[in-house]
Amino acid sequence: MADAMNLLDIAMVQARLRWRDPVTNRKHLGQLMDQSTGADLYLLPETFSTGFLGDSETAPETMSGESVAWMVEQAVDRKAAIAGSLALLDDAGKRRNRFLFVTAEGILAYYDKRHLFGFGGEDERYSAGRTPCTFEWRGWKIDLQVCYDLRFPVWCRNSRGFDLQLFVANWPSPRVLAWQSLLRARAIENQSYVIGINCSGVDGNDIDYPGCSSAWSGMGECLVELDQREQVSRVTLDRDKLHELRRKFPFLKDADRFVID
Repeated sequence: MADAMNLLDIAMVQARLRWRDPVTNRKHLGQLMDQSTGADLYLLPETFSTGFLGDSETAPETMSGESVAWMVEQAVDRKAAIAGSLALLDDAGKRRNRFLFVTAEGILAYYDKRHLFGFGGEDERYSAGRTPCTFEWRGWKIDLQVCYDLRFPVWCRNSRGFDLQLFVANWPSPRVLAWQSLLRARAIENQSYVIGINCSGVDGNDIDYPGCSSAWSGMGECLVELDQREQVSRVTLDRDKLHELRRKFPFLKDADRFVID
């Protein structure tokens, strides 16, 4: 693991995903990342190789497949972490919406989406994860979440001591106000940095995505908010500043404790 670092430079890659086209999506995302070199972490949207539920007519990928190999290759070449979710088959043959955090040293962590979007039929295609994923990288404690998880504050609760919570999403335009409001709420209640990366454009099911990716401080201040355009934006996070906030306002110690089945 690389040395601990107080400042973390993150590239938010808000992309228009190509429907059911992993090859084109990987190439396009690489080109977008080329527009913003030198970041510590590149954050890609949910199911970035196919679009949301776009794997229904593509060959199933696995952890040894081309998209995961591409993430590792990109991380090594850029000397940075690459994070985003893919539709994958696990070792038991179950389909997962899996959020991977890949570093130049290899796959550091992954998280299988807990809350599958039944309103859109996601629960009929994938198997839900059961285990949260919080890990340490470069001195930062990072928590991984996927899209619909954002609506469930008990699951997202900072009982795991994270500094940064990452949400990758395909969050549609009709509910963009909820997307913006809930990201801010998670940052305030968890006294944590929160970044939500969404996609933009219209997918093969004629669903419109508004972009509106954003980054929030532990006080709920908006650090970066994007519009609907495809773009890459940078944000630098300061761990010392976050920990000073928690010392000044020690609210987390008073939080209720929950047990999740």
